[in-house]
Amino acid sequence: MNSSDVMKPHQSENTRTKRARVLLICGILSSLLSVAITILARQGKRVPAVAAPSLLAQSFPDKTSDAAPHDAIDTYIEQQLDHLNVPGAAVAIVEGDQIVHQRGFGQARPGGMPPSPQTPFVLGSTTKSFTALAVMQLVEAGKVDLDAPVQRYLPWFRVADPQASAQMTVRQLLNQTSGLPAASGWAPLADFDSSPDAGERQARALATLQLSRPPGCAFEYSNMNYNLLGLIVEAASGESYAAYVQDHIFRPLDMRHSYTTRTEAQQNGLALGHRYWFAYPVAAPDLPLPRGSLPAGYLISSTEDMSHYLIAQLNDGRYGDAQILSPAGIAEMHRPGVKFTMMGVSEQYGMGWFINDRDQVRIVSHSGVVPDFFAYMAILPEQKKGLVLLLNADHFLMSNFALLEIGVGAATLLAGARPDPVRWGVIIPWALRGLLLIPALQILGVTATLLRLRRWRRLPISRPSRGQKWVLHILLPMIPNLSVAATPIALVASPLRGFLLLFAPDISWLARICGSFAGIWIFLRTGLILWTLRKGQSSPSRVHATDAVS
Repeated sequence: MNSSDVMKPHQSENTRTKRARVLLICGILSSLLSVAITILARQGKRVPAVAAPSLLAQSFPDKTSDAAPHDAIDTYIEQQLDHLNVPGAAVAIVEGDQIVHQRGFGQARPGGMPPSPQTPFVLGSTTKSFTALAVMQLVEAGKVDLDAPVQRYLPWFRVADPQASAQMTVRQLLNQTSGLPAASGWAPLADFDSSPDAGERQARALATLQLSRPPGCAFEYSNMNYNLLGLIVEAASGESYAAYVQDHIFRPLDMRHSYTTRTEAQQNGLALGHRYWFAYPVAAPDLPLPRGSLPAGYLISSTEDMSHYLIAQLNDGRYGDAQILSPAGIAEMHRPGVKFTMMGVSEQYGMGWFINDRDQVRIVSHSGVVPDFFAYMAILPEQKKGLVLLLNADHFLMSNFALLEIGVGAATLLAGARPDPVRWGVIIPWALRGLLLIPALQILGVTATLLRLRRWRRLPISRPSRGQKWVLHILLPMIPNLSVAATPIALVASPLRGFLLLFAPDISWLARICGSFAGIWIFLRTGLILWTLRKGQSSPSRVHATDAVS
């Protein structure tokens, strides 16, 4: 009987033991992951949207005698908010020149009451329509020409191409057809320079930027278009952007709970924002506001004030006795200026508004995304209806898919149509939670490697040949580890690293932690394998003799 015959039963028994251990570890990891998700889900649950009836009647006056037509919208919103663990939200609906429905859901702040109609939220990119309105006011005042080059108002403005710099017009900025790439507007969102000239400094940095395409050729959404428009408002009016909006939009529309700084809004009850970590909201009380991006996405308002704004948009620029823009000016803002296709869907963009036709009903809308708040507003010009929905939680992937579905669905119901089945609201949360499998698989990989090394030490005959050692046990396992290890390097090298840390903190930190571990594990794992196999080869005759006797 040779040594290999002696080893066969031992090898079979050891293989069964190893498989049992691996299955046990997998079970433990799965159980721990399930427990963690359950705990997070319970912690992330919102309080009921309905408090004592008398309190809600006082906090959320309904100007209609019968709120039943809006019950379906409330129910739809509440179901989606609950499913997505949104901490708090507020909705308002207008018809004609009246606010007909207002309601709050969840909590404006942890342990607090639902948001009231006066609770401020950060508006995100719904700010763009305010900036477009300011520009159109200056057009009607004869201070801005839509088809004039940007350099008429900002003589220092440059991009890398001198010809494109001279050709880019105010209208192209408004219609998002300037050729400025999307990334040029993302990076400034993580620039928290609070000086008055922050926006101009960021705009001057475009001097070396290559455009995605020549100006006027095609649509490409970029915050930088509207940051530049904010600078044009300042140059043409002689006022700061913040002062202009306060004096010419907020004040005439009686928007008394609207602000241009987070500090002032916090002093007046700003809802507490949250950032999603693996689809669960975590409070983010101290996020600063990037002053240079104020015209593109950082005005602050409440559902009551936004209702005033929507009423003006629906009524040819008039709210009460105030006329903030001519009917022709409002129509120009809502007129499709460019058509484009996004994810296979045909869409249109005006001036700070997306325009879509759904079931023969025109919906003019815009969403707003910042790291800790989400906003959606829509008007139905033909039906003289409008809706605004403000949420105090966000994530870059959640907002552009799952949270946007809530707003679009609510607007569709307001139009009298049936919303599409929820798709992204199911996929995105589970995709984010699924990212937690990466560290779980890394732990499993480490455990499997240590068990294999132990087996090689105990059963020398199970050790791989030289070719198997390098191909199967070192080089092939190195490929996924290298892929993971490359992510933090790419993240650090990217000009968007600050943006990703703000808008997708879970993905960013997971890439850093798991990537760093993968890089270390590549060397450690290779060293352990080589050391174990080399040690085992140092006295083969003694090892085989011992194995044979046993």
